[in-house]
Amino acid sequence: MATVIPDENRNAKTGMMAFGLALAMLGMGYAAVPLYELFCRVTGFGGTTQIATESEAANAERLAALAEARPISVRFDASTARNVPWTFEPAQSTDTIQIGVRDMAFYTAKNNSSVPITGTATFNVEPEIAGVYFHKIQCFCFTEQTLQPGQEVRMPVLYYIDPAILEDEGADGVEQITLSYTFHKKIEEDS
Repeated sequence: MATVIPDENRNAKTGMMAFGLALAMLGMGYAAVPLYELFCRVTGFGGTTQIATESEAANAERLAALAEARPISVRFDASTARNVPWTFEPAQSTDTIQIGVRDMAFYTAKNNSSVPITGTATFNVEPEIAGVYFHKIQCFCFTEQTLQPGQEVRMPVLYYIDPAILEDEGADGVEQITLSYTFHKKIEEDS
């Protein structure tokens, strides 16, 4: 003989399960961006750049000197999320560099609001195939940036293009690489 559960207990149990599911979905929503960034950085998915050490950069420069490295154009792009009241732009829109040789680009950001804002920059490289060969040694995107009201900062990116791109048949037609950054407000400040 089956036990009959009163309707109030069944409704309360269903309500608690629905509430738990809603909390889990909310938590996954907050975790999605950091988890996706981690996935992209580890795999190079979606044109995500690689982080290089000083010794890797020095080795790439030696390889470039030995190889017949050709110049390549790098285009710089900047944007902000709608809720970030900053002016954010590259100091120059393009640069022509030697593959394997370190170069530095600068971006400027200015907080146009009356309150301090902490932002995090996400980045991407196009075409996607170039992401695995685009190595950043130092970058403002590695840490959060806090700008005080009206504060303007100049932020460097030290990078190089790995000479191995010259051996990749899929990258034969790549003449320009676009490095894009988007600043997002730190999640805790968004509420």
